[in-house]
Amino acid sequence: MKRKIFFAALLLWQLCLAGESSGQSKLTKESAGQVLRILTYNIHHANPPSKPDSIDLDAIARVITDSKADVVALQEVDAGTKRSGEGNQAKILAGKTGLHYQFFKAIDYDGGDYGIAILSRYKLKHTGIVRLPQQVVAEKRVLGYATIKAGKQKIIFANTHLDATKAPDNRIVQMQRILQVFEKAALPVILCGDLNSVPGSEAINLLDSQFKRTCTENCAHTVPQTEPRRTIDFIAGKNLPWALQEHRVIEEIYASDHRPVSAIFNIPLK
Repeated sequence: MKRKIFFAALLLWQLCLAGESSGQSKLTKESAGQVLRILTYNIHHANPPSKPDSIDLDAIARVITDSKADVVALQEVDAGTKRSGEGNQAKILAGKTGLHYQFFKAIDYDGGDYGIAILSRYKLKHTGIVRLPQQVVAEKRVLGYATIKAGKQKIIFANTHLDATKAPDNRIVQMQRILQVFEKAALPVILCGDLNSVPGSEAINLLDSQFKRTCTENCAHTVPQTEPRRTIDFIAGKNLPWALQEHRVIEEIYASDHRPVSAIFNIPLK
């Protein structure tokens, strides 16, 4: 009889533990948020600097996949150019990573198009392109953007690649135009890109007047890919109601002449 009572008590104790454990799991699930992983990467048309005559889209795809990014801003992307084998790099990378894509043409180049792209785990809606101004004649640059919906949250995701000439004049007017585009935005805006400007420059000071960069102090450098000396690749947000969990420059030295930059935001489920 005592043996039966003992096993009954043991069973009751185990059931109580199971109930406590189930309650804890449910509480964790309900209270936990989801994360939004962002990546910005100047891919140098998938041409590894150590292999001047090679195109290695698999290497770029691995960087994107390993980062677990939900939304990706790519700069220096080819579509149909002879130098890259006439493929649409954004489309190919989307296929390799399982993401949606949108290519934004900046210029005609080598028998095809050259520009920037957005890859996304979420469907890209309301896509648009803005031609950026110039003070001096140089390669044309654009701003590309789309609306995504992560959970119940709509977000404007934007990508750009500012002018690379030595004088800052074009970068200044281009940043001014970008700020005008999003000046009255009600939705959260995440702006990514190769801005060809270092912290403290006028273009970045302009950016800081409306956006908050994911790193503002002691930030790791992004170019060149080996022994980087400058920080010119950025992720910045406006109207963001969520906490930044992580900012990181990924130590990738093969696939491109830039290092990719990652940011993770905590987004509530409700």
